Amino acid sequence: MSPKKHVQLGLNIDHVATVRQVRGGSKPDLREAARQGILGGAQGITIHLREDRRHIQDLDVFGLKKSISVPLNLEMSVNSEIIKIACRLKPDKACLVPERRRELTTEGGLDAAGKIKQLTQVVRQLQKNGIVVSLFIDPIKQQVQAAAKAGADYIELHTGSYANRSGKRKNYELIRLREAALFAHSLGLGLNAGHGLDYENVIPVAKLPYLEELNIGHSIVARSIFVGLKNAVSEMRALIRKADS
Repeated sequence: MSPKKHVQLGLNIDHVATVRQVRGGSKPDLREAARQGILGGAQGITIHLREDRRHIQDLDVFGLKKSISVPLNLEMSVNSEIIKIACRLKPDKACLVPERRRELTTEGGLDAAGKIKQLTQVVRQLQKNGIVVSLFIDPIKQQVQAAAKAGADYIELHTGSYANRSGKRKNYELIRLREAALFAHSLGLGLNAGHGLDYENVIPVAKLPYLEELNIGHSIVARSIFVGLKNAVSEMRALIRKADS
């Protein structure tokens, strides 16, 4: 496999649901958000069904699975209730993420090395239901090794530390991501990445070797307030294509 791939964009629409949940009801409609994102060039739709249901709801995941024309990626914890829902839903992909009740958003990667036994069981259970499984981890060799040992198909590198740094520290974080990408490939793992990526910082990450998919949500939804979701996605896709060239 060549290290140069055409990177795909998975659009995370959690925060469209966040706006809806402020007042309840059905607006903005998540299926329409997904449709507009797909029209703008999104090649997948990502949603996080959190244990506290702060944005995405159970009905959302089943409605989206039936209505979208691109793969559905379900971000999820290893909570037993969420696992049961995933096995009923059978999304195309599932990304196992850490989850803490009081966090504003996912903070840091999964401790795959510390939860190897549990994760191996969950990965197998999901894979038996035809679901491609990734683990959301920090760019740390020990965590990459653990993901491979657990039998995951992919890792999704947590890019938050890169996104939140500047100057030399930002370059250092990019080097860490690159080294983790190369190591993951050497172990036979597929590679995705995401968290904190926006229109100013996405290109260097999109150039990572063997990268297949970027999952981006908040910055696109924020941009869509001014230009519409279809255009916001299209602008991000253009940046990713620029990185491919």
